Amino acid sequence: MGLGERVVALFLKFSEFASIVVSYIVTCSVMKTVYNGGNTLVDINFKTKKLWKTFKSERKLSRKYGDPRARAIKMQLAVLRNAQTLSQVPTVRPIRRHQLNGNRAGQYAVDLDHKYRLLFKPDHDPVPERDAGGTDTDGVTAITILEVSDYH
Repeated sequence: MGLGERVVALFLKFSEFASIVVSYIVTCSVMKTVYNGGNTLVDINFKTKKLWKTFKSERKLSRKYGDPRARAIKMQLAVLRNAQTLSQVPTVRPIRRHQLNGNRAGQYAVDLDHKYRLLFKPDHDPVPERDAGGTDTDGVTAITILEVSDYH
C-alpha cells in the first residue's frame, strides 16, 4: 500500500487524527512535489497564476482562506494528488467528490467545510467520456483547480 492509500485510509477511519497526519505530510512533501512538476500521480494545474501562487504558499493559503479551511484544502489536494485517476477519489464523506450540473456542468467539487468546496475540472482535450454519456473518471489523470467557493 502506497503513501497515498495509507493517508486516504487513515483519513476515512480517523478524520481528526488523519487531519494531523495529512497536514504533516502535506507540509513536508506534497507542497514541494505537487506544484513543481514533481512525481505526481494526478497532474494538478491551476486556472490562474495567482491561484497557483496562493496554493503553493502555506502562509498565503491560510491568510486567504483561514487556517481551518487551508488545512482542509491541503488534505483534499493530498487525496487528489495521490489518486491515479479521478475515479479513485472517494465519493463519500468526508472527501465527497461530486460532479456539478447546471451552469457548472463538467466541473467537480470536493467538500472542504460546511458550504465551501474545492472546484476543479478535468484537464483533457477532449475530456474522456463513457459510451453511455458522462465523464469517464477512469480516464481523468489531470485536473485544473478552478476556485474555492460557496456555490450554493
